Amino acid sequence: MVRTTCRDGGTTELKYRTNMQIMAQVLDKMQDAGTQGLIISRLTQKANLSHDRLISLTSNLIGSGLITKIEYDGRNCYVITEKGIMFLSEYQKFYDFANSFGLEL
Repeated sequence: MVRTTCRDGGTTELKYRTNMQIMAQVLDKMQDAGTQGLIISRLTQKANLSHDRLISLTSNLIGSGLITKIEYDGRNCYVITEKGIMFLSEYQKFYDFANSFGLEL
């Protein structure tokens, strides 16, 4: 956790995202993009990740069959698969379930 000072003199605690939260956010952004997918630079902006970290993550997601890489308009685009959509849906259900008990994932 990181403490930051607000303009009014108070402090807030910012929580780091877990790997699962980052993965779910990346899948969510890909799902929002639909069948055209997202190029890596656009995905780095939407997911707020460094290029190197996102390349590593997309490699893992491709290996798991949750996303696929396609060439679209001469660019490499990443598209969520049906398996990825199912995974994201189940993750969101579990996340909501855990939150209902006051648990943080």
